[in-house]
Amino acid sequence: MKTRILNQVLVCVVSLHLELLVMAAEGTKIKDSESASHGAEDAFHQIVDTYRFPGFEIVQFNLPVLSHYSYLLVSGPEAVLVDPDRDINGYLDYAKKHGLTIKGVFLTHSHADFVAGHLETVRALKVPIYQNAASGAQYKIEPLQEGSTFRVGKATVKAINTPGHTPDGMCGLVSSEGETQPRAVFTGDTLFVGSIGRPDLLEGTMTAATLASMSYDTWHNKLSKLPDSLVVLPAHGAGSLCGVNLSDDPSSTIGREKSSNPYVQKKGRSEFIASVLEGLPEAPQYFKHNAAMNRAGPPLVDWNATPTMAKAEESITKVTGQWLVDLREAKPYAAGHVPGSVNIALRGRLETWVGTMVPWKAPLVLIGSEAELKEAVFRLHRVSYEGSVLPYETWTKAGLSVATSGTITPAELYQQMQAGNAPIIVDVRMPYEWMAMRIGTVVNLPINQLAELSGKLDPNHPVVAVCNSAYRSSLAAGILQRKGFKNVASLEGGSAAWIDAGYPVFGNEKQATATAPQRQIQIAERISPADLGRLIKDLPGTFDLVDIRPPEAFQDYALPGARHAELADVLENPGYLTGAGPLIIVDRDGSLAMMAAGILSQKTKRPIKALHGGLEAFWEESELKGAVRAVPLPSGGVRTQAGPGAGGAPRPAAPLTPSTPTPTKRKSAGC
Repeated sequence: MKTRILNQVLVCVVSLHLELLVMAAEGTKIKDSESASHGAEDAFHQIVDTYRFPGFEIVQFNLPVLSHYSYLLVSGPEAVLVDPDRDINGYLDYAKKHGLTIKGVFLTHSHADFVAGHLETVRALKVPIYQNAASGAQYKIEPLQEGSTFRVGKATVKAINTPGHTPDGMCGLVSSEGETQPRAVFTGDTLFVGSIGRPDLLEGTMTAATLASMSYDTWHNKLSKLPDSLVVLPAHGAGSLCGVNLSDDPSSTIGREKSSNPYVQKKGRSEFIASVLEGLPEAPQYFKHNAAMNRAGPPLVDWNATPTMAKAEESITKVTGQWLVDLREAKPYAAGHVPGSVNIALRGRLETWVGTMVPWKAPLVLIGSEAELKEAVFRLHRVSYEGSVLPYETWTKAGLSVATSGTITPAELYQQMQAGNAPIIVDVRMPYEWMAMRIGTVVNLPINQLAELSGKLDPNHPVVAVCNSAYRSSLAAGILQRKGFKNVASLEGGSAAWIDAGYPVFGNEKQATATAPQRQIQIAERISPADLGRLIKDLPGTFDLVDIRPPEAFQDYALPGARHAELADVLENPGYLTGAGPLIIVDRDGSLAMMAAGILSQKTKRPIKALHGGLEAFWEESELKGAVRAVPLPSGGVRTQAGPGAGGAPRPAAPLTPSTPTPTKRKSAGC
């Protein structure tokens, strides 16, 4: 009986190991915020969740193409709209369906990445706008000061000034009737899940460092003193350019942010300011215009207006300063497009990329099918871009000239690289993406600077543009053609397709004996508890130690220098693939850590190791049994630890030693 059970277990283990090897050998797709928002449904509001509390509930909406969270605070039949975008139809439909009366709008600050829907709501419902008195709003508001309150049914919203992202930042604490402690807080762009609002978007005399210093005070003097159980509801998630390294999670708690948000854990004001300012990507040029428009009061939109039809004639390709934007997918665009047009596909972050690439108020012509044009016109109102429209079919039926750009498959490009006759490969992603993972010896010219930086290249030399999913590289092909490049192509499927095909990253060295790549399977290393203990004691700072257990387990017991990370983030985030020393993954018993290490080992030459036997084995075998984290009690004492597993006698906790570097989380706003 025992032998049969043991054999069954062995078969399961072997099968699981083989599945992991197959998964690793086949590669893993690059997952970023841009690629995750290419579906038709991502262009419109989605309900993320409903957070229920005594006396009220909060409905969370997401607009994936803008990574924007907005809310309806509901108590009984009444509701207040929080941080709406310009297209308010989704909110109104929800309220009508559920028999709600929207009684007002609460704005946490003057938004920059979209045109807010406060005046659209006032037009539709004749309700007040609750906003910071210091916002400089040029329209009628119900001004809020520190400590101001307003009611929604049995719920009360209390305003607290939280400058940092902007000077007029204001959070809203929500509590129920008869309760002294708030249950949730609308943090706007002040505090995100895993990040904070960037301080460099303000146009004026206040420096980014000054605002970052304000953000430091906001956290340490106000937000950090709120109850740990308080639910944090931000205005943005992963992919937003209003911050860096935002989490995919739509909500958090103050306690979780205290323990896991890398920005608020910095020691001292100077380190905090430096961390906030480090690595900020360039903000799209439309941000400053949208922010000014939101303060002045956006003009009301005629959503049913018929757009102007552009003339199908060659002269439109020669209008100085005009932008022709083709909304179709990459393949039909490559097969034929209006000369001088660039491809910003409808299925993606159309609003952000038009606002990034097309100068504010530049003449704009949208090209595509009638359905694509109708949706694009509607969506671009969200960032206040307008233009004329031109069905592509009208252009072709008129017999006018058509330009083409090439596409190249990963197999074709790999063969050319091995033969030494490949074109110049231009990676148009952001520098941090390029540094984390690239397909070979490539030139990094970020898409938002490509027009200027392309002067480094010879327009007569063949060029292949590369990004993660071919969204940006198809856009790059059009940009390069506008600059006079004669032979331009885009890598089909981008780096994700390259990895799926099994081709190597981080280099393009020749394989002398093979015409096709050989897939190599690297087995992750295991490190014993004793060896890890010696590393912790003798060589701190030479490796990254990542703990993938649940947050509560990490809180109870953690190794010196360990940082907590979700397993999904470790597997998907390319930041973990780079580093000066090895990456060591630990879990409870070593099983998940070994699986994760095996998958990551296929993607990088960086040494990836798993703790053999997990923290249970470390606790039992290591000589550092006392080297666990001290957890302060409210009384100022220190909690004792019972080890990583269940049961066991309590053991004293020693202070945590200085932590080792952790891979930088990167959430791309592009594909």
